[in-house]
Amino acid sequence: MGMFTTISEDAFSALQLDAGVLLTTFDPGKPTKPASADIIATTTGGINIVCTPTYSDLGEDVDNVPNNMMEFKHLDSWDCSMSFSSIKFNADNVVWALGAADKTAGTKYTKIVPRRSLKTDLSDFKDTWWVGDKADGGAAAVKLINALSTGGLNIQSSKNGKGTNQMTLTGHVSIDAQDTMPMEF
Repeated sequence: MGMFTTISEDAFSALQLDAGVLLTTFDPGKPTKPASADIIATTTGGINIVCTPTYSDLGEDVDNVPNNMMEFKHLDSWDCSMSFSSIKFNADNVVWALGAADKTAGTKYTKIVPRRSLKTDLSDFKDTWWVGDKADGGAAAVKLINALSTGGLNIQSSKNGKGTNQMTLTGHVSIDAQDTMPMEF
């Protein structure tokens, strides 16, 4: 066997298994099986989590400064999101997918109406957790802070199949906590 035909000793314990679950609340200090009421989506195809920095090169127009000199690199922002296909269709999930919407209950129905403006009192922006199992019995967790559905409602039905709603949630920085970035791991 060759010198580089090997893996790290923590390779197994570092594996993340299965699709994980989207939750309204999670305590990483006391991980427990989630209550059914805390599971906010039934997904298909897994959950895609992305957190990408945007940088500026403050030296790009300065004479005699090479591009990408680390001292001139400036972090502008973080674009953090979760995207997935949900197969859970109820009034709360439709409101959640729309992002800015209200529901009213009729006598035999629930009416959902998109709204012209956002509510920043945490009724439209909600923290969302993704938690997945690890091979060693532990958990991996990601918190999307002040998450808002930015992909809208996108229902796809199929013959002899399940309907899906492709959702994208985007995390946001708050004016009240400007140094708290929109995702934690």
